[in-house]
Amino acid sequence: MFIAASSRCFADVPFDEACRQIVDLEYDKIDIWLDEQSGHLKPSVAIANPDQFAFQFRDKCRLSPVAFTLAHDIEPAVMRGLCETCKAMRITQINVPAGQLGTPFNSEIDRLKEFVAIANEYGVRIGLQTKTGHLTEDPHTAVELCQSVRGLGLSLDPSYYICGPHRNQTWDQVFPYVFHTSLRDTTEKDIQVQVGLGEMDYARLIQCLKRENYGRALSVDFDPTLMSDLSIRPLEMRKLRLLLETLL
Repeated sequence: MFIAASSRCFADVPFDEACRQIVDLEYDKIDIWLDEQSGHLKPSVAIANPDQFAFQFRDKCRLSPVAFTLAHDIEPAVMRGLCETCKAMRITQINVPAGQLGTPFNSEIDRLKEFVAIANEYGVRIGLQTKTGHLTEDPHTAVELCQSVRGLGLSLDPSYYICGPHRNQTWDQVFPYVFHTSLRDTTEKDIQVQVGLGEMDYARLIQCLKRENYGRALSVDFDPTLMSDLSIRPLEMRKLRLLLETLL
């Protein structure tokens, strides 16, 4: 396992500036957040010229990219473009949102099968994000989706299982399917709180991942829109990085 920082932590600034700040906080790996509706980094920019985007990233940033994480659903053509960019950047992970609650199960399976088929051509894994308001808010459904789509895994955000509508259920069944993790501190009432004030059991989380021989990213992922005071952001990111390092 290794520690990365999601560029979403700095989604309020341009991507280049986010990279600089992540380097200043002594991270060496980045989980690249893509949001077509933001001024941070759009999928359309990342796929416009994959080789040029990869060159510019390496030229401006010494962080190692470990994943693309999407804020919104994309069309299959965009997925293929992202896989081309993954190939140019040596990224092997793309994390996609699950369908929203109410999406027919079979329709979701068909969508995900198409994504996985495209990604397989490029040696890229697809991780389905676990999130409240989406089909994966129920850990049992999240596992059923993975079992129905060969090669699909989960991008586990445990905050939504601690704070979400299924918080009183066990979610240990998801660990065999985890391809990626996104971490912050959480309580049963608040999806994001200061590190040390929440109920996230990082030691147990890492222990469960180790049992499944998980050797991928622990991505520090704060949402700046949930921070009333952005001046504490650097401190929070350092605290969580140091905490995770002590547990690895």
